[in-house]
Amino acid sequence: MTNATDHDGDDSRVMDSQSGAESVLFATAFAGLGVDHSLLIPWEARANEVGARRLSGSRGVEMMKTLWAKDKSMNTLQQESIGTLTRFFEFAAVAADRDVIRQDEYGNFMVVLLSGAIAVDRVQPWGERLRLAETRPGEILGEMSLLDSGIRFSSCTTITPCEVAVLSAQGMDEMMNVDPKLAASLIALLARKLSIRLRMVSARLSDMKPGDAKPRDSK
Repeated sequence: MTNATDHDGDDSRVMDSQSGAESVLFATAFAGLGVDHSLLIPWEARANEVGARRLSGSRGVEMMKTLWAKDKSMNTLQQESIGTLTRFFEFAAVAADRDVIRQDEYGNFMVVLLSGAIAVDRVQPWGERLRLAETRPGEILGEMSLLDSGIRFSSCTTITPCEVAVLSAQGMDEMMNVDPKLAASLIALLARKLSIRLRMVSARLSDMKPGDAKPRDSK
């Protein structure tokens, strides 16, 4: 699947005040950690693998605006800012039973679910597959690896046909160049949502033991 969005000319980009160079922080983060580039799974490769179809940008933008307006964290962004932000995303439709993200791989993109449902699963060290969540439209997946360049913690598989918005490392760098204030706001919101989610997942995992299909206090 080719790039879904064409951006404006380079004259609008903001250069780094120290070096005069554009930001490549996210695009080069994996290499900076010593990760072999051949191990990196970009969205373009995953989109081709799962047969993702291009989604109308105008449709994707309106869906994101509607969904994030209802989100307690993301609604702090103004509608105008969300409209600006979405120019850095790609939009796609993905069939059911497709792995958008896989556990233990390196990936440099995050996904916003626009419609449908996605299962978040993790294979435990003893081999059991644990369902961590079933996400709803508006929720964000994969932001941890985009922010810290770490290995994927879990797999994200479409339960139903889904429409998604995807922000790659290159898209994040472009946002930092064009609108650094907006990029900083988004990163802060992602970090907050990620912190809340990790606390919830940590509590769930700590309540598990080998052979449990669900938390020990569940009925």
